[in-house]
Amino acid sequence: MKRQSRAFLPHALLALAAFAAAAGAGPAEAAPVLLVSLDGLRPADVIEADARGIKVPVLRRIMAEGAYSSGVRGVLPTLTYPSHATLITGVAPGKHGISNNLTFDPTGINQIGWDWYASDFRVATLWDAAKAKGLVSVNVHWPVSVGGAADFNLPQIWRTGHDDDRKLLTALATPGLVKSLEAKLGPYAMGIDESVEGDAVRTRFAAELITEKHPALTTVYFAGIDHIEHLHGPGSPEAKQAIEATDALVGQLVDAARKADRTTVIAVVSDHGFQPVETDVNLFAPFVQAGLIRIDAAGKVTGWDAEPWLAGGSAGVVLARPDDAALVAKVRALLDTIKADPAYGIASVIDRAEIARRGGPREASFFIDLKPGYETGRNPAGPIAGPSGYKGMHGYFPEAATMRSSLFVTGPDLARHGDLGEIDMRDIAPSLARVLGVSLPEAEGKPVF
Repeated sequence: MKRQSRAFLPHALLALAAFAAAAGAGPAEAAPVLLVSLDGLRPADVIEADARGIKVPVLRRIMAEGAYSSGVRGVLPTLTYPSHATLITGVAPGKHGISNNLTFDPTGINQIGWDWYASDFRVATLWDAAKAKGLVSVNVHWPVSVGGAADFNLPQIWRTGHDDDRKLLTALATPGLVKSLEAKLGPYAMGIDESVEGDAVRTRFAAELITEKHPALTTVYFAGIDHIEHLHGPGSPEAKQAIEATDALVGQLVDAARKADRTTVIAVVSDHGFQPVETDVNLFAPFVQAGLIRIDAAGKVTGWDAEPWLAGGSAGVVLARPDDAALVAKVRALLDTIKADPAYGIASVIDRAEIARRGGPREASFFIDLKPGYETGRNPAGPIAGPSGYKGMHGYFPEAATMRSSLFVTGPDLARHGDLGEIDMRDIAPSLARVLGVSLPEAEGKPVF
């Protein structure tokens, strides 16, 4: 049975329902939520779309009809996986436990393994909260979703891009789901496919699931904009084309959601901003030279005491013995030395106490932030500084204005409309929990729409 609109309720009752939701009781009658993430979408590319020559009629309509943020302050680090974990939990990485895109793997035994598994969450997600309330949820490609609580789950995972990845996804998705959907829609996109074309395939699958299952919560993730901004840079003609194509995909999802239930609240978010880069910085070399990383003749790590954990425009530094005062002092002295060398492009270095204050990863004893134009290089044998492998990057400290991410939300029962100003990323999940009528008691943010 479809939910009825609450538009007829007196204003006082609506205010009371909003208060109860903020207190954790949930509104008297909840609305379904479609949460769509457009990786790397900069807020101004929608807010100032006309001035920038970008045609995004769907996102502009959502912005005009509902509420939006002029800029969402992200988390430390401003990477895809930690950010998406915050978007679905309402807490910072230091609390939810997803600290980077890649797992910390100092000797390389995990073969570039990403943080795919929902079992790594230390707190409840919106999927968990929906399940606890008996609400049906759908997930398509959201990061950190393998083994997650979504009832109909097409998780994000890949290994090599070999066809065996299809078997892996089929095995890890909700049993029988891939096979039943592919019988209607053709092959599902490979997990490693980050193109807009791959996102178009996922759109068809998400729309079909919305139509079939009438979920209370749907989460969908698109990677195409981020992929192009890395390759060609933010603001490039190629990036604008990707944004325009993705806008049309969002329109298809909105249509499916509104046909399933006209009261659906549509929330379009992103995980971080972007800035141009020109220079790769080799942070591994000074650690090797200081004997903190030991390698063999083939370049394989045979032992380590401290090692950088790359995060695009920043890097954590993980210590094998974080409470070893002598080791901490040695690493601190090394970081002071390389920060003083302009070749490394280091803007700042913070320690364990400051990382904790900012909600950053518990594993890191130090965190390095690079200056604009610099990114962490991935070649341990490379020069200290050289031409960058990408033209656009994120991962910098969230205080940077260029790292602001997006929120555009619309629906019949929003508490606020128009420009919400600058908000904290941790506010988004509790806001969506209020709409759904579920509880996220561990959330650090507050409802803002």
